[in-house]
Order: sequence, then structure tokens, then C-alpha cells
Amino acid sequence: MKKISIRTSHPYEVLIERGLLSKCGELIAQVTSSRKAVIVTDDTVGGLYGDIAADSLKKSGFECDTFTFPHGEQSKSLSNLGDIYDFLCKCNITRSDILIALGGGVVGDITGFAAASFLRGIDFVQIPTTLLAQVDSSVGGKTAIDIPGGKNLVGAFKQPLLVICDSDVLKTLPKETLAEGMGECIKYGMIRDEKLFELMESHTLETVDDIMDEMVYSCIDIKRDVVEHDEFDRGERMILNFGHTLGHALEAWHHYTDYAHGCGVAAGMCLITDKLAPQHSERLKKCCEAYKLPTGTDIPMNELLPFCSKDKKNEAKNINYIICNEIGKAEIVKVPFGEFCRLMED
Repeated sequence: MKKISIRTSHPYEVLIERGLLSKCGELIAQVTSSRKAVIVTDDTVGGLYGDIAADSLKKSGFECDTFTFPHGEQSKSLSNLGDIYDFLCKCNITRSDILIALGGGVVGDITGFAAASFLRGIDFVQIPTTLLAQVDSSVGGKTAIDIPGGKNLVGAFKQPLLVICDSDVLKTLPKETLAEGMGECIKYGMIRDEKLFELMESHTLETVDDIMDEMVYSCIDIKRDVVEHDEFDRGERMILNFGHTLGHALEAWHHYTDYAHGCGVAAGMCLITDKLAPQHSERLKKCCEAYKLPTGTDIPMNELLPFCSKDKKNEAKNINYIICNEIGKAEIVKVPFGEFCRLMED
């Protein structure tokens, strides 16, 4: 088993090994004295893995209930959050009990925010079941929901008690969902590790399972390093947003319904690199294409840019964007929003 220790204000470990889901109960029992848990999952993941997780928890002495909601970004809402709170009340959850996020980024984000806010804070564990969630959203403590004004605008920093990554669960992902996770993996190579980028360049969506364990470990270790230096996203951690400024705009333009986050990140990375670091554009695009990811958009830039003005990374009239003038090195640039628009529209 590989372990990565995250040394934040509330330290925890990320465990990486194939087959860990069936052992989740004993692993969670080692980090908490609680023996009452609620699994929060969606209808897709719950059908595949809900019983395995619940059985493991029960075998380790946990009283366990499960809350299931419809899959998709639309469920990361105030309405669904309220339903989770009501279910926790019905189950008589107290501050000494624990939530288990079993699913992808939507499940992890809303469960984490519920844990941060219910009774002013209870413990939770992340069991990410998508590649994107394993390498990105399950680690680092960012939790959130979407509101009509924008994506992830309401949330809290809440570090999990433990993160359990089982690569075997990724084998049941649709190819489109696996590709979405590769958008974030490619981002890590671009911002911090050229060798990781080269490893991904040498494979495709069809062969990526051959490097999955090494790739997941490397991506999480990069995020560990960044988060430990800037837990609350006031400086260096912003490099993790490479591709996200335009990526979130693409998601918003599509009303968060038919455009996946990882696809937005890939397209956003390619769009900004094409404009501001064209020497790496062809290499980045080829890598994205190998994983069936978009490398641009037909949507006019003047339709996307208004969505960028609502991004949570903005400060007053300025916007922070990330650029990689070298593969493996990221730079944070702060400019007036109008200047950013001119750069992208030229």
C-alpha cells in the first residue's frame, strides 16, 4: 500500500492500493473512535459499490446508513444539501459521528461541505471513485456547492480524516469519465512535473491503466506539496487552477449540464496556452487528443469571457490566471480583467 501524508492544519493520509474499497471499514476504524457513519453517494456509484462499502463498515463495528442522490453536477445544489442535512437529523448524527463520501467530485464536494457545516463540523472520509476525484477534489480540503451565480461559490475548507483510493474502481468508469480525469492529470504534469507529462504523452486512453498507480500517486503528491505550502488558497495553490478560468466559463456556458469539468480544464489549458505560450501548444494538444479531450471550443470568446468575471479567483477588478511558459513550471499572473479579455480576444 502506498501512503501520502498530508501535513495541513488537520493532518491525514491518502492510501492508494487496488482492492482497498473492501477494506474501508477497518481502515476508517483505525482513524476514528466513532462507530456510527452515514455514506453519501449517488445513484450510479451506490449501485456499483454502496453495498461493498456498507458491508465493510458494518463488519468493522459501524452502524451505517446511506443517503443516495441523483448523479450529476446538478445535484451539487442548496436543495440537495438541505436534503442531506435532513437525513443526518433523521439518523440522529452527532458531532462524534462520521460521514463517508463515496463517489466522484460532486459527492466529495457536497459531502465535505455538509461535514464542515452540519453541527458546525463533523469528521468525514473521502473514498473517491473517479480518476478526477482521486487526483484532485478528494485531496486538499476544498468543499463546495454550486449556486445560480456560479460554480463552487459557496463552500468551506474542510480537511478529510482519511482518503482511500482504490484504482480498481476506475475500471468501471465510462471512457468519457476516465478521459475527464485525465484533464486534471495532464494539468499536474504541465504545472509541476515534465517527467509525469512525458509519461502521459507516451500512453493513450486505451493504455493508461498500465501507468495508473504511478500517475495517481504522482498527481496526489504534487497536490500535497502545493496544499501544504498554501492550504487556504492565497498564493501558490492558485497554480492548481491552470485551465480552470476558461474551463469553468465553458461549464457555465453549458449551464453545468452537458460539459464535464475535466473537459473544460483540458480545453481551458489549450486555449490559454495557444494564446500566451504557443511554443507548447502543439505538444499539449496532442497529449489531450490522445485521451479524447477537447483542445478548444467553437464558442466565441466574447461569449465566454463574461463568465470569467464571476470566477471566485477574481480580486476586485483583477483576475488571476495561470500560464506555463515551460512544461513543468506554472506562473500566476494578475492583470485587470479588461486586459485579460484583450489578451484572449487578440
